[in-house]
Amino acid sequence: MNTESPIVVVGGTGTTGRRVVSLLTGRGIPVRAASRSGQTRFVWDEPATWEPALKGARALYVVPLDGALLTQPLVDLAVRLGVPKIVLLSGRGVDVPGYGDAGSPVGATHTQGEAAVRASGVAWTIVRPGWFAQNFTEGFFREAVAAGEIRLPAGDGAVSFVDAADIAEVVVAALTEDGHAGQVYELSGPRALTFAEVATALSAAAGRDIRYVPVDEDAYVAEKTAEGWPVEDARALAAAVTPARKGMDAHISDGVWRALGRPPRDFSEFISNARF
Repeated sequence: MNTESPIVVVGGTGTTGRRVVSLLTGRGIPVRAASRSGQTRFVWDEPATWEPALKGARALYVVPLDGALLTQPLVDLAVRLGVPKIVLLSGRGVDVPGYGDAGSPVGATHTQGEAAVRASGVAWTIVRPGWFAQNFTEGFFREAVAAGEIRLPAGDGAVSFVDAADIAEVVVAALTEDGHAGQVYELSGPRALTFAEVATALSAAAGRDIRYVPVDEDAYVAEKTAEGWPVEDARALAAAVTPARKGMDAHISDGVWRALGRPPRDFSEFISNARF
């Protein structure tokens, strides 16, 4: 492989993937954004799309399909095609007892995906971010923010939200630089905030009232199913918030420092650049 070979970003139109693509493009590095709607068609449920997307890659960034055990066969294919470097997006708490259910579909996606890259025989890096700050503007909580009320079974637990821009910079460093092989980077912001504190910050930035309302888990699942959510999805998100309620998402991780040699962006910086 040489510098003319592309870096492939599986999930190239998602929250982290499109930021990785943008950074690589801005540096003049050939990049192939691979996704269902990207410039290169890649569909997890259509394995025939995998090889054309990966062929000739000099490095690969994988955003796995949550709830599916497809990272292993993708990694196996990448190795067979001679891809020499793989960076995997995983999640905080994968190796922390009691953080989540490792046997759940999402938990198994991450544990089996990490095992696959570790055993691949090529240079690998694992990135484990906590909750994305962008969840409030692009992800899970966007509709709640728009409605002015964030209802979650998170109690008064605090979370060290990480900016997706930091995740992308760490991924790009691992894809393009030496010294990151065999590293596991757990990523967070520089401080933890409760959801009530987040709501206050969002209110100030948006110029309107946004409240956080803590609810218990059963009530939350009932509310979401009444809104039309599948019960499995409602329970999955409730379970995802459980570590925050237990105080397990408040700790500050050193991955941004280790990978980039600088502190992570503060939530206030994310808010100042956010669009509502």
